[in-house]
Amino acid sequence: MIAALHDWFIAPFADFAFMRRALLGCLAISVGATPVGVFLMLRRMSLTGDAMAHAILPGAAVGFLISGLSVGAMTIGGLVAGMAVALLSGFVTRVTTLKEDASMAAFYLISLAAGVLIVSMRGSSVDLMHVLFGTVLALNNQALVLLCAIATITWVALAVLFRPLVLECADPQFLRSVSRLSAVTHFTFLALVVLNLVAGFQALGTLMSVGLMILPAAAARFWARGIGGMIALAMAIAAGSSAVGLLLSFHFALASGPAIILVAGAVYAVSVVLGREGGILARYLPGVHLQS
Repeated sequence: MIAALHDWFIAPFADFAFMRRALLGCLAISVGATPVGVFLMLRRMSLTGDAMAHAILPGAAVGFLISGLSVGAMTIGGLVAGMAVALLSGFVTRVTTLKEDASMAAFYLISLAAGVLIVSMRGSSVDLMHVLFGTVLALNNQALVLLCAIATITWVALAVLFRPLVLECADPQFLRSVSRLSAVTHFTFLALVVLNLVAGFQALGTLMSVGLMILPAAAARFWARGIGGMIALAMAIAAGSSAVGLLLSFHFALASGPAIILVAGAVYAVSVVLGREGGILARYLPGVHLQS
């Protein structure tokens, strides 16, 4: 029994360096991106995160066109494209009657189509799959350093701006009236979103990167009330989903990125039903929920 458990849970990571690298990369994304996902959810911007994930694709595609699957070139391109879309979307919202969600959706669709077209101009279908769905099992030292650096930058920024971020989630108008940090907080937060989506892009691709940012945060909302508790639980869910997803992909020859996101999705589905903070049982059958 012990040997079987070792072979299933420990041996893949102990015996194969690519599995250890994949796990380390996913843990870095879990630590950096998931707290950002919690704030996205609290600010009712979860779909904005999905749109921004696609917004980085043209820049990453241009980097691919110039240097192939180069971490540096695709990262710089993704950052430039993501920030450009964020600024353009905000500009269109402020100077026209178009709402922010519609503006972001328009840029998201244009970016996705442009990115796919650029990659297909030079790369093969395999390259396109790598860009869209990531190569978590092929992370190199350069990519791991980038992921860990982005996680560190994210935590430093969140530590500095934690109170303004929390206040902006609760009452952005009040923050604007009492502090000059409102604009700084907003644009720094958008920069963190783009930065962590670029990090997730390196491992999970443009279509999957937002999954590890949003799903654990949404699941944690059903179990914790305070923001600190939500962040801690969301990171634990993301890390656990990463490990389980990698193990499933190893043992059953599944695509690693989608396996990780589907495990996180399963945790979210269970939380919707059983979660103590607004889950189905807690809300509609409180007596049954408490007895269980």
